[in-house]
Amino acid sequence: MKVLITGATGLVGKAIVAQCHQQNIVVHYLTTSKDKLENKENYKGFYWNPSNHEIDTACLEGVEVVINLAGATIANRWTAAYKNTILNSRLNTLRLMKQTLENNPHTVSHVISASAIGIYPDSLTNYYDEDTPGVSASFLGQVVEQWEAMTDQFKSLNVLVSKVRIGLVLDAKEGALPQIVKPVKFGAGAAFGSGNQWQSWIHITDLARVFMFVMEQKMPGVFNAVAPNPVTNTELTKAVASVLKKPLFLPNIPKSAMKLVLGEMHILLFESQRVSSKKIEEAGFQFQFVCIKPALQNLL
Repeated sequence: MKVLITGATGLVGKAIVAQCHQQNIVVHYLTTSKDKLENKENYKGFYWNPSNHEIDTACLEGVEVVINLAGATIANRWTAAYKNTILNSRLNTLRLMKQTLENNPHTVSHVISASAIGIYPDSLTNYYDEDTPGVSASFLGQVVEQWEAMTDQFKSLNVLVSKVRIGLVLDAKEGALPQIVKPVKFGAGAAFGSGNQWQSWIHITDLARVFMFVMEQKMPGVFNAVAPNPVTNTELTKAVASVLKKPLFLPNIPKSAMKLVLGEMHILLFESQRVSSKKIEEAGFQFQFVCIKPALQNLL
């Protein structure tokens, strides 16, 4: 089997590539960086530049599944210009991929795209599943709504379309966890705001396994990629401190302070989304990391 991955050199992409190689699946990948091109038997890179509508169509040769992870990081300051980058990096890549499939012979039967739980409105009490109507009024909510709508356009090509709504990804070296760990290590850890906001998290290994499961089981539709037991921000902070054997004694960090430091991006720390993993579990997926403490012990 052969898959084509966009965003293969990022945090999630690398984990999915590793799982593919464990199962002898050949990976083609698209990159905007010519110095990241490799040509191995089971891992072959192709250049593309979505903003210039450039793509090496040889990337499609023998490919059955496209896994789309492309998109600029949301962890940079949200200036007006960078907000455009966040949105367009997601829409332009999907648009170019769809045009490429429309205009070239191919063997693709399934498109799986990353999405995000940021589509769900901020709430301390709601418990969200994939059928929840309504979209967060936040910038992220609007981005995810357009991202998923663009993904749905692949249905016109008579291929299966899956969307994986990703929660807070926990990884030892990249993403949010090292940023959470840093102040705790120095004895300066503290929860944000009330600390009651829900964090629907997932271990990086389980996230890669969710993508593989959706691909292997050929499951169309929307799937939340979050562990079965979300935690509050206070619980997450306490769990990190406990695993690192560090005390927590500072007061919670006020929202106003983080707004000064981060601007609009501060909502990443304060938005609350308690999200259900029931749909993917009922389809037969079994999480390796169900509770936060064993997940952190594995990573830290």
